Amino acid sequence: MATMTLSKILLLAFAFLFTYIEGRFHTKTKPKHLHVVSHISLPPAPAPAPEAASPSYYTNSPSPSPSPNLFRSPAKVYNVLSFGAVGDGTTDDTQAFKMAWDIACFQNESAILLAPDDYAFMIQPTVFTGPCKTSLVFQIDGTIMPPDGPESWPSKMNKRQWLVFYKINGMSMQGGGVIDGRGEKWWNLPCKPHKGPNGATLPGPCDSPVAMRFFMSSNLTVQGLKVKNSPQFHFRFDNCQNVIVQMLSIKSPPQSPNTDGIHIENTKNVQIYNSVVSNGDDCVSIGAGCHNVDIKNITCGPSHGISIGSLGIGNSKACVSNITVKDSVIKHSDNGVRIKTWQGGYGSVSKISFHNIQMETVRNPIIIDQYYCQTNTCTNQTSAVHISDILYTSIKGTYDVRSPPLHLACSDSVPCTNLKIAEIELLPAKGQIVANPFCWNAYGEMQNLTIPPISCLLDGIPLYAGQNTLDQCQNNLY
Repeated sequence: MATMTLSKILLLAFAFLFTYIEGRFHTKTKPKHLHVVSHISLPPAPAPAPEAASPSYYTNSPSPSPSPNLFRSPAKVYNVLSFGAVGDGTTDDTQAFKMAWDIACFQNESAILLAPDDYAFMIQPTVFTGPCKTSLVFQIDGTIMPPDGPESWPSKMNKRQWLVFYKINGMSMQGGGVIDGRGEKWWNLPCKPHKGPNGATLPGPCDSPVAMRFFMSSNLTVQGLKVKNSPQFHFRFDNCQNVIVQMLSIKSPPQSPNTDGIHIENTKNVQIYNSVVSNGDDCVSIGAGCHNVDIKNITCGPSHGISIGSLGIGNSKACVSNITVKDSVIKHSDNGVRIKTWQGGYGSVSKISFHNIQMETVRNPIIIDQYYCQTNTCTNQTSAVHISDILYTSIKGTYDVRSPPLHLACSDSVPCTNLKIAEIELLPAKGQIVANPFCWNAYGEMQNLTIPPISCLLDGIPLYAGQNTLDQCQNNLY
């Protein structure tokens, strides 16, 4: 009996000791901010649909997916508040972001740089430099903003860019927060269009910063954010590859100058999906050296439309190919789908498809302009970028009667070739009279009946076939 009692006492003592040790073990190893880690490491929820969104093109779109390999294991969170950020909208939080970036970038495991919600962070113009050791998430749940206007900009800092991401490989910028460019004081500089008497511009400093610039970077994802009021372009991608941009809301006033939503230059393998853009310039603009670009489910306007160009400025070479724009809405804009080139340039624009695009009171719904000029002093030149293999299908809706529904102004010396047009139905937004399309030196075919009828296209193949121009661009594809 005594032996049995002693056994029970020893058993109870062992159980108590095991429980005590286990409790101490969990107390020591439990992360202090587990709730933050578990929240951030999940794929982000889509940003709320902006009011301007068209239900058929936004709410039915798939939720954004994080870049591959970003969430295979729990990532460590580097909250900028832990590095001294205040987040009151006036204190300079630049150093906190730079320190958080430097530590997160050089970790051997996936990391998250967090700008938390309910805070507004003022950041001076900064370059975030890579490459990082592993994939990185820049999670913006609060608001980030630059100094307020030219007078507040550091005198020794470049006024052409705000935040630059340089030589980054494998980053996702995402969240439910806001990037506020605070552009109004920049738009009101006397040098800006329409600020001088009778709409003229006045002399004086005119540089204005791009809000977010990605340079020489790859495997990028930007998703879920609200971006507004950039002094100049909202996003710019230069010399990048493998870029996904989706579920963005980009907004600035219709009269804000040069505020392109997304601009790409010398960039390839790009997907721009499921976003809403309204601004004072192009919703999406595609510059020289861009290839393999897919644009889908964009609600655009008021704006200047979706543009390829301008190309060939200063007698420069421009090569653009394999661009698709489809399943989108353009409304109350100065242009619809546009290709614009300067006289004197060379190179080619080829293999372009515009498909299933709804126009709502748009000037120039379909436009090729090879006489693009921003002054009254441009001279006629014989060289031009060759435009070929352009497909326009299922473009329907209404146009602003101040301009024709279709305007194809091709170069005198380098005609457009192999233009194919089908299923076009464009009616005047006001009145009953349908304007005639305009064509100049444009070769192609109308594949079925269109509204209005397009009888101004030229048949056949012109004497200038443009093969030399196409050959000049072959090396840019690889």
